[in-house]
Amino acid sequence: MSGEPSTEPKQPLFRDITAEEDEPEITEIESFCVSCEKQGVTRLFLTKIPFFREVIVSSFSCDECGYRNAELQPAGRIQDYACLYKVNIQNPQDLNRQVVQSHYAVIRIPALDFEAAPKKGVLTTVEGILTQVIDNLTEGQVLRKIQDPETAAKIDAFVDRVKAFLQLETSFDIEVDDPSGNSFVENLYPLKEKCSLTVDTVAPSPDHQMAISHYSRTHKQDIEVGIFVEGAEEEIEGESKVGTKEENFDTTNEVLHFQTNCPHCNTPCETNMKLVNIPFFKEVVIMATNCEACGHRDNEVKSGGGIEERGRKITIRIDNREDMSRDVLKSETSIIRIPELDFETEMGTLGGKFTTVEGLLEDIKRQLGDSNPFLMGDSCQPQATDKLRSFCDNIDQIVKGERTQVHIILDDPAGNSYIQSLTAPDPDPQMVVEVYERDWDQNEALGLNDMKTENYQQS
Repeated sequence: MSGEPSTEPKQPLFRDITAEEDEPEITEIESFCVSCEKQGVTRLFLTKIPFFREVIVSSFSCDECGYRNAELQPAGRIQDYACLYKVNIQNPQDLNRQVVQSHYAVIRIPALDFEAAPKKGVLTTVEGILTQVIDNLTEGQVLRKIQDPETAAKIDAFVDRVKAFLQLETSFDIEVDDPSGNSFVENLYPLKEKCSLTVDTVAPSPDHQMAISHYSRTHKQDIEVGIFVEGAEEEIEGESKVGTKEENFDTTNEVLHFQTNCPHCNTPCETNMKLVNIPFFKEVVIMATNCEACGHRDNEVKSGGGIEERGRKITIRIDNREDMSRDVLKSETSIIRIPELDFETEMGTLGGKFTTVEGLLEDIKRQLGDSNPFLMGDSCQPQATDKLRSFCDNIDQIVKGERTQVHIILDDPAGNSYIQSLTAPDPDPQMVVEVYERDWDQNEALGLNDMKTENYQQS
């Protein structure tokens, strides 16, 4: 009957950049050319970079004057935390590291005392960043040498130093600091010999030349990324007061529903949220999203309380297939280790999850094997691909129970992770739980070093 909603699944708005499409969907819009002030064409391509997030690639071209321009913009939300990538550049491979630079990101080269202010978003490389610096500085040098020879000489000297870095006459550090959290630098460590396998932001091995940190934005940075609204505190406080008047609301037995966008295809969908009390542990908030358009399912876990006074490290030994069904609560601050596979993640990998041991292993395998853009296509390195396949085979053997005596470690500085004990409240012979004091770096990652809990109203 006409007027009834269609039951056929919708095509995702954002498709993987590696998806096989003969004619990818590109939107063309007539646009004003800033060069000749006539009409050109802007082409928009909505795509999803695997192992990163959704982006909009735009390209402008003008047939009248030949002007060209390209830009990349994150299509997702501003992240909860800002990100800072620090990379030590040592060899030609490092110059080829891919860099996603959002239009909020600042590029720094400490050795040159150089900082590039935020500009349009681009997908480039370290070499491309240095080349762009040289091009920008040398533009107009001919006229500058006539009008201001002293300044022109200083620019030439600086450009020579940049060219020396480009020729790798010495190693140097480069930093990408993004308040929006949407920038990214490629991890090349799998390409090096005798490396171990792990999963971090981009690759299956920890990169000892790169340090990634996430930090809370300042008030000024909140304004820069456009997420701070004057009077928001009063509005939230007013809403919380109204909420206290609600009667007969049982947070444990009732489920809250709210509208959101699917993180996979960006179509509107519904997220369910419920407070769950885990026996012998604590209360947690579970949020589950189910998108009918693309079939994507996801869940996220937030601790019902705050950060614990001490960190918590849980080691579970996998002895048989039954251990695969143990419940696992992995907080977003937890690190995962599998010593027998020389595997380790960084804080924040996979996000917060309420799953099982089997589900956790499958998520690791899926993110490594199905979503890594740098191990696909013509540019992938055979030795990195072979290592990845070997690692995924080992994960399969563990899940099927063919490989036992394997240890899985959840190391959570916030103390909010959990693995089900089959003998609770008695000690589990297969599990060791260690409570430890956090070090300065862990407190820094959790934002505790700058947290003021006494006399906080005083400036």
